[in-house]
Amino acid sequence: MQVRERERDPEELLTPKKIVEELDKYIVGQDEAKRAVAIALRNRWRRQRVPPELRDEIAPKNIIMIGPTGVGKTEIARRLAKLANSPFLKVEATKFTEVGYVGRDVESMIRDLTELAVNMAKREEQKKVEAKAREIAEERLLDILLPRKRRRRDEEHTGLEIVRQNESYAYTREKLRRMLRDGKLDERYVELEVTDTSVPMIEIFSAAGLDEMEFNIREIFGSIFPPRKKRRRVKVPEALDILTQEESQKLIDMDKVIEKAIKMTEQKGIIFLDEIDKIASSGTTTGPDVSREGVQRDLLPIVEGSTVNTKYGPVRTDHILFIAAGAFNISKPSDLLPELQGRFPIRVELKSLTTEDFVKILTKPKNALITQYKALLRTEGIELEFDDDAIYEIARIATIVNERTEDIGARRLHTVMEKLLDDILFNAPDMEEKVIRITKKYVQEKLSDIIKDENLSRYIL
Repeated sequence: MQVRERERDPEELLTPKKIVEELDKYIVGQDEAKRAVAIALRNRWRRQRVPPELRDEIAPKNIIMIGPTGVGKTEIARRLAKLANSPFLKVEATKFTEVGYVGRDVESMIRDLTELAVNMAKREEQKKVEAKAREIAEERLLDILLPRKRRRRDEEHTGLEIVRQNESYAYTREKLRRMLRDGKLDERYVELEVTDTSVPMIEIFSAAGLDEMEFNIREIFGSIFPPRKKRRRVKVPEALDILTQEESQKLIDMDKVIEKAIKMTEQKGIIFLDEIDKIASSGTTTGPDVSREGVQRDLLPIVEGSTVNTKYGPVRTDHILFIAAGAFNISKPSDLLPELQGRFPIRVELKSLTTEDFVKILTKPKNALITQYKALLRTEGIELEFDDDAIYEIARIATIVNERTEDIGARRLHTVMEKLLDDILFNAPDMEEKVIRITKKYVQEKLSDIIKDENLSRYIL
């Protein structure tokens, strides 16, 4: 049974329950949102196994996450993409403008996503050839460390002398190889000739279409200004890494990489479209709403499914998963264009975080804030200990400040923790006390002024 499970497709093992379990390790609460993204991700796997004639008809069920800042919207999308090993791009809807205005056009996000996918595919291919590239790089480095002596034309050597010289060279080379592998040459410097990839800076004055011009700018200038070589003096380990990188670039098939990257973008790409509520019409007909509606109309074909030209070739957007997010405290999802609403059929509301949620955020996730601060201070030889009631007090104060000022969700914990540990973080290198215990009393003493003075908390936190 175990052998069979090992042979199964890794994506097949990512069931909706398993996806939610993995997300629970990093994100507290928001079960409804986790379920929605888990189903959306699993549906991708299911679609790949549907008969071909029906496969292209099944569109991704895009999601709108509604909730205040700091409740986990971005983190859910980012962790989901990492889990599925998918190309992931986070963009703010406010960066885009209607075609004809100064700003980025919506198609640029597909080009950016494709670029990310190419880098991912390139890294995967480089891993496959890494061992071979390392071997070649090692030989090149040994050539630099022990260059073969060239014979002058006027020098005469017998066959026996040449054989002896070759044997001596081979022996010395193998001795150097052992020293290299044992790290005995790590402090030695060598000179390398590397390619200078910098491109001359050219200023372009244009109101629109910069993204299109950006396509082939590097290739154009690459042909006008051929790559130059420059010499660098580096330590042996760095030289080995540079040479390995160069050799792996030569060994990989870029056509295969690009083909794989485009497929990854089209079939596995995830775009997190943040602040979508900022481009929703708020009901007025004046001001920037005309441009907002224009951005929505430009977004529509991308989300519906169209072909975008990139420098790597055309990319279809039909099966890219779009996760939109916004606070929607001024506008409503229904203020979006009806056609755009139709392309985001799943809507989930993320709840504001409670004191109990903050306690879990401080302690439960793998990357919990308290774990992070403990690790930071351990580098100074200091052990930080937190009482349970101290943790609850931190969470309670964060909740109060969120209620009185602006609700920024879990991000408030960062500001509260920095304020709480300010003295310890500053004085840590000079402290004689190596075990510091944070009690409820200590928390109250450090943060009491901020709770009492609403104006102070508004400015400081």
